[in-house]
Amino acid sequence: MKLPPFKLEEFWKRYEFSASYLLCPSDAESWSLKELLSLADTESIDLWNTLQLGYTESPGLPLLRKEIAKLYTHIEIDGILTTAGAEEGIYCTLQSMISPKDHVIAISPCYQSLETLPKALGSEMTMIRLDPGQNWKLNIDEVKQAFRPSTKLLLINCPHNPTGTLLDKKTFDDLIELARRHGCYIFADEVYRGLEIDESKRLPAIADAYERGISLNVMTKAYGLAGLRIGWLATRDPEVLQEIGSYKLYTSICNSAPSEILALIALRAKDKVLHRNREIMFKNLDLLDRFFERHRSTFSWERPESGPMGFPKLLLSTSIDEFSEMLVERAGVLIMPATVFDIPGNFFRIGFGRKNMPAALDKFEEFLNAHFH
Repeated sequence: MKLPPFKLEEFWKRYEFSASYLLCPSDAESWSLKELLSLADTESIDLWNTLQLGYTESPGLPLLRKEIAKLYTHIEIDGILTTAGAEEGIYCTLQSMISPKDHVIAISPCYQSLETLPKALGSEMTMIRLDPGQNWKLNIDEVKQAFRPSTKLLLINCPHNPTGTLLDKKTFDDLIELARRHGCYIFADEVYRGLEIDESKRLPAIADAYERGISLNVMTKAYGLAGLRIGWLATRDPEVLQEIGSYKLYTSICNSAPSEILALIALRAKDKVLHRNREIMFKNLDLLDRFFERHRSTFSWERPESGPMGFPKLLLSTSIDEFSEMLVERAGVLIMPATVFDIPGNFFRIGFGRKNMPAALDKFEEFLNAHFH
């Protein structure tokens, strides 16, 4: 199976550790090992101190899976499979579920592997592209028209990356009803769940809301623990989870033992973890609101509904690729142009989940004042 270059990850490979200021990450502020261990309960710290660095159980540490299951309403431990980050969850799910000639519907833009893997596996794909003219809101009628008798899987991403939009509850319910009517599975990339700006708009996990729903999540985004490389899948369909778990034996086989304990610590202290991360996000979002107000002739800015990223548009005649290149070369500040997501127009992703965002934003503003005003 030949796969195309992974544009977003190639972009990160080029810039992530060379740019002085990252102004486009979509994850929350990371935690140091010392900070995270300070949150551990007695049982977790004992597990950490007595940990043997051998193989782990392929589905994941039972205590960790039990803790993950608490994030859901209708999911028990047997409905949880842990993975090496979110990408392994995507890869194993699509490899195990999709056969040639199956029809797959995907909401675009999305994480690239959700689009490229089904195509590489020989499925027929229909892409439903979100419209910037409608503030990136999903048109349910387009989804309705896309369904076929052979539709096996609907792929959605909510909260949405890179636009920061949310599905409204009616659209969410309509998607489930459409899938149920056609006997179709829904795979939902929910890695930003927990970082909605207005928590009252948080949707149920698809694994809770739909009997053929598969929820993907990870310690990376909302929890700020990318280095753990711990993700998971949740579903009420045991046969699907068994097939995905069998495919995992061809990839990572099992998780890192230290990462499992650290993820357990973070999830047991999730209220404190999320509270800190949300506080950083809200302070930075206020700064962004004021920044874009000062530069409203240069950018258009729609306040995102979920963090920690937004998707403004450059209003200058300069292309976003040229602008981004100038910014990182002259100011050391990295934004992510829309071309990384195959989105036309002068849009770019800006991230506001990290503590050093104010310093990056100051450098961005210095660059604008020096070169475009």
